[in-house]
Amino acid sequence: MTHKTLSRPDGATIAYEQQAPAQNQAGPGVIFLHGLMSDRGGTKARTLAAHCAAKGYGYVRFDMFGHGDSSGRFEDGGVGRWTEDALAILDHVTSGPQILVGSSMGGWVTVRAATARPHRIAGVLGIAPAPDFTEDQMWPGFSPEQREQIMRDGVVEIPSDYNDGPYRISRHLIEDGRKHLVLREDIPITCPVRLLHGQRDTAVPWERSLLLAGKISGKDVEIHLIKDGDHRLSAPHELARICTMLDELMALRTVQ
Repeated sequence: MTHKTLSRPDGATIAYEQQAPAQNQAGPGVIFLHGLMSDRGGTKARTLAAHCAAKGYGYVRFDMFGHGDSSGRFEDGGVGRWTEDALAILDHVTSGPQILVGSSMGGWVTVRAATARPHRIAGVLGIAPAPDFTEDQMWPGFSPEQREQIMRDGVVEIPSDYNDGPYRISRHLIEDGRKHLVLREDIPITCPVRLLHGQRDTAVPWERSLLLAGKISGKDVEIHLIKDGDHRLSAPHELARICTMLDELMALRTVQ
């Protein structure tokens, strides 16, 4: 895969990698959307790159604004901007139907992108999806002191079980998230949806996948739980399950 750059109208750049489908591959392409403070070089993104190459699927992985090799500061990003990035990749890098694979925060962006381009989406695979996490998990979890700090200074650092350092959570991230909530009403996604969640996930409770599934209007929605899985879902058997679920979506080969 070759590292490429997509320029945005405001001068920002999105770093991405793309592999073409095999000549005999007529099915959808695959786009991977990473999680918060992750990037296109994560374990799941690389595993899917190898799997798609072996299967002959077209595949794109990219860094959202403020992540990896893309431009911008993380503190200036938000779900709205990251959705614009996903749509830019969908509109200007890919063609034809696509399966969106969203990990954690990328699962929230996936929902937003799928509802914005329903005619382009052949399937959705959510890996520990975290829709509305800024409003439903972060903000309620802040102490009064943390809320005061983020409103005063514009940023607060919070520890993470899944990152080497703390997350620098900005006031913009919280306020922007409130403009892009998806779980307050029905979600008009009708393509096949598969959700995978670990029941030992301490970052995004597995019950969030149940709530998300219940809001999606389509009928072909399945939830798969891994009893000993944490938020990363990067153990060999978990990565194998992700690849199998992608194959199952690919086999449907239908844009609804």
